[in-house]
Amino acid sequence: CPRKGGAAGAGMAGGSAEKGLSRGISSDKPPKRPLTAYFRFMKENRSVFRQKNPEVTTMELIKKIADAWKELPASQKQVYEESRKTDWERYKEQLAAYKAQLTPAQAAALKEERRKRLAKRSLFRAKRELTVLGKPKRPRSGFNIFVSENFQESEGISPTAKLKQLFDAWRKMSSSQQQPYLQLAEDDKVRYVNEMKSWEAKMVELGREDLIRSTTQMPKPKTAKTAKKAETAQASSHENKAKLKLKKTEE
Repeated sequence: CPRKGGAAGAGMAGGSAEKGLSRGISSDKPPKRPLTAYFRFMKENRSVFRQKNPEVTTMELIKKIADAWKELPASQKQVYEESRKTDWERYKEQLAAYKAQLTPAQAAALKEERRKRLAKRSLFRAKRELTVLGKPKRPRSGFNIFVSENFQESEGISPTAKLKQLFDAWRKMSSSQQQPYLQLAEDDKVRYVNEMKSWEAKMVELGREDLIRSTTQMPKPKTAKTAKKAETAQASSHENKAKLKLKKTEE
C-alpha cells in the first residue's frame, strides 16, 4: 500500500497526551501525541480498504487492515516508524514548552488528571483481562432480576425514570411478592460460588494465584431476614443513583 506522504498525520493523535487539560488548566491546548506507525498506516489506507470492501463491518475492516500491516515488508514499515520518531521528538519539545507555561496549580491539576486517567486505564485493562480469562459474572440481586424482567414494560420516558418507577414498585411489594426474586438471587449466588470455585482452580493451574480471592471476600449465605434487609439497602442505593442522574438531566 503506497504512502500518501512522508509525514502525513504529523501532530495528529488517536488521543491527546494530556486529554482534558483545557478544562480549567490552561487556555492553550496541549500538543497531541503522534500516531504510532500502525495507526499511521491505518489512517492513510482506511478509505482505500473501505472502497474495496464496502460490505464489511467496521471490525472486519480493521482486521483486514491489521492483516495487511502484518504482511507489509519491514522496509515499508520502517518508513512509517521514521515518521513517528520525527513527530515524537517534535511532540516532546512542544509538551515541555506547554508544561513550562503552566502555573504550579495548573501543573498539579495536570499531574492529578494524568494519574486518574492512568488509573482508569489500568482498571479497564484488568477488567478486560478477567473477561478474556472467563471470570464468572457476579450474582444478581433480587431487585436487579426484577428490573431486568420489567424494564421494557415499565413507565418512563428515560432509563432513569424507568428505574425510579421500578424502585417505587419494588418498595411497595410485599415480602411474599418479592420472595420469588429473592430466591432467584439466592440460586444465582450458588451458581456464582460454584463457577468461581472452578474458575479459581483453573487460575491456579495457569499460575495466576494473584487472581484468587481471599476467604474474607467469599460471599456468605444469608438468612431470609438478612437477605431482605440487604435487598432493601441495595434497592435504595439504586434509587439514590437514579435520583442523582435525574437531577443532572433536569439541570
